[in-house]
Amino acid sequence: MSADILHQLLQETDEEKSLLQQSKQVKKDLYTNRRDFIIQSEKLMDSDKMIMIRKHARYADFPKHKHDYIEMNYVYSGKLEQTVGETPIRLKQGELILLNQFIEHEIKACEREDIIINFIIRPRFFEYIFTYLTTDNTENTMNDFLINSLFEHTQNGQFLYFAVSEMESIQALVKRVIREIMEPSLLSQSSIKLYMGLLIIELVKHSDKLKKLNEWNLEHQMIMKALKYIEDHYRMANLYELAEELNQTHYWLSKNIKKITNKNFKDLLQEKRLSVAVNLLKNKHLSISSIVEQVGYDNISYFYRIFKKKYGVTPKQYRDQFGDLEVWR
Repeated sequence: MSADILHQLLQETDEEKSLLQQSKQVKKDLYTNRRDFIIQSEKLMDSDKMIMIRKHARYADFPKHKHDYIEMNYVYSGKLEQTVGETPIRLKQGELILLNQFIEHEIKACEREDIIINFIIRPRFFEYIFTYLTTDNTENTMNDFLINSLFEHTQNGQFLYFAVSEMESIQALVKRVIREIMEPSLLSQSSIKLYMGLLIIELVKHSDKLKKLNEWNLEHQMIMKALKYIEDHYRMANLYELAEELNQTHYWLSKNIKKITNKNFKDLLQEKRLSVAVNLLKNKHLSISSIVEQVGYDNISYFYRIFKKKYGVTPKQYRDQFGDLEVWR
């Protein structure tokens, strides 16, 4: 544990000082503008960021709440006692828990030595990450967690509790993310995404450390494979080809894609193609017509129409406005 980072984290924040001096009640308006207690990411981080950390405020019970993002609680020192859904959980130093945006939890007041780091992760980060996750291991509940977190139609609250305090590789990656955010440098944003991606992969590799297992079902397994297929073959992707590859009828596959994601195959494929096009538009040496072809369309007028419907501007206008900004694929 880095002594200088721990020293910084032990210092009371303004919120913690207020809790000590006043009623020890969390001020809801610091976290949300909504009537229900759903913490809003925009209250805690800039809109252009996908990952941020903040120290959990000590000294007061944190009431039942949800988030509009995926949260990871990491115990930097001490302990963390909370109730997730109906399940009481006590995490010790070095352990972590992932909660998706549909699960409700409440946290018992932390003492001074209990340093909890909350990782705030916008769901779109995982759209990139799951491209690298294997779909072969049906016991890998991270896949199920991602499905339920990425597609709001499921509204399935889930959490994954990892007892990884003795896993040096995982501890090192968590600490690297924390340091990059607390002591940023020129390439910190890229480093944060890289380390966080590696952390998720390490957690998948060490699924034997997972304390809370969730049921994996055939439908979700097939949808993960379908989404991976779109990621890998978006230019020429075809529902009938995918159905044959999965040894399923195209009707069954189409029905279950719609059931789980609330989108049909064509919608998912179009979203992927447009996201790739957005990234290619950063390269001003590529003509828009060549980009249209690269992402799998042969009708440039149709591409312009669906692009403007999604982004509100034409591809050329998007390039002029945002071409110099980093876009995360």
